[in-house]
Amino acid sequence: MAIRKILVSAGEASGDLYAAGLVGRLRERFPEAEFFGCAGPRMRQEGVRAVMDAAELAVVGIVEVIAHIPRIYGLYRRLWRAAQRERPDLAILTDSPDFHLRLARRLKRLGIPVIYLVAPQVWAWRQGRLPLLRRAVDRLLCIFPFEEAFFRGHGIDAHYIGHPLARLVRPSLSREEFFARYGLDPSKPLVALLPGSRRGEALRHLPELLDAAGRIRQRLPAQFVLALPGSGFAGRKDFRERIARPAIQLVEGATWDVLAHSSVALAASGTVTVEAALLGTPMVTFYRVTSLTWWLGRPLVRVPYYSMVNLVAGRAVVPELIQNEMYGERLAAEALRLLEDGTARERMREELQIVAKALEGPEDPFAAAARLIVEIGGVDGA
Repeated sequence: MAIRKILVSAGEASGDLYAAGLVGRLRERFPEAEFFGCAGPRMRQEGVRAVMDAAELAVVGIVEVIAHIPRIYGLYRRLWRAAQRERPDLAILTDSPDFHLRLARRLKRLGIPVIYLVAPQVWAWRQGRLPLLRRAVDRLLCIFPFEEAFFRGHGIDAHYIGHPLARLVRPSLSREEFFARYGLDPSKPLVALLPGSRRGEALRHLPELLDAAGRIRQRLPAQFVLALPGSGFAGRKDFRERIARPAIQLVEGATWDVLAHSSVALAASGTVTVEAALLGTPMVTFYRVTSLTWWLGRPLVRVPYYSMVNLVAGRAVVPELIQNEMYGERLAAEALRLLEDGTARERMREELQIVAKALEGPEDPFAAAARLIVEIGGVDGA
């Protein structure tokens, strides 16, 4: 069967990046194929026709999602109608399991092969999704080394391809260029504040980060950069006013440069902690959700750590300040410990190098993913 049309869907910035990389590799094998689906800016740059914008799915938390259910269901129906109308030869769904597993089930009923890129974290919680994964997904592409054995042990055709970021994360500016561009003093320690890539989580974390910055300044002549993805939500007046008062530099769309040249990062648990690990940046991780989400979700969590860095390492490499432990005084104390103790910073960098090595697959992850897709019975590739 020749591939002529492929549905591709991703629900947030990291998924958009990964899906775009895979689309680029698939174009080499299927140069005449048409790609359409739920696309962010990177996928659109690769020529994916957007039925809907990936940013519209970027909501996290059990309770937080409730208010968005009608809108998300409308997006789901829009993408499903497009799939029914266009009948793709193949579907590639990336992350966002609450949205994509429902779609996968219906696509499977249409006889459309389903590839799932970035495995749902059912090894951590909600293992009730495993039967649906078995039924609805033809091939699961895992980006963390421990996932393949877990999913195969539950009868799912899973393959570890390596983490895409392991070959992508690089600064674009030298240290001198970075400090000059943003008017920073290279003789003073730089602390990166990374509140999260979604507007809701960033606003939820921001007050405690600003409190921590003030406390650190009382002890050290540190300077601070608030790093955000190039999503534009920082343009809101309520956001900019909060960081203007403590004179914190705002940088959008240059997270890798910020991390690469910072002494320490205060990073919301998520993809950015993996990026920091790959760049060797000492960090303190944190996360907070609403009290009700925490109360509902905490009993379901089945892993000893929340940070992917610690999960890959199998031990506590970086501090985790989760929920009630995430407050300004604790954030400042952990950051100051790293800023004032060069030996502790170096020890963490060495541990992060081990994590970074573990995330490297045997070949380019996008090339591996494209090969595994072509290997599915009946699919012809160049």
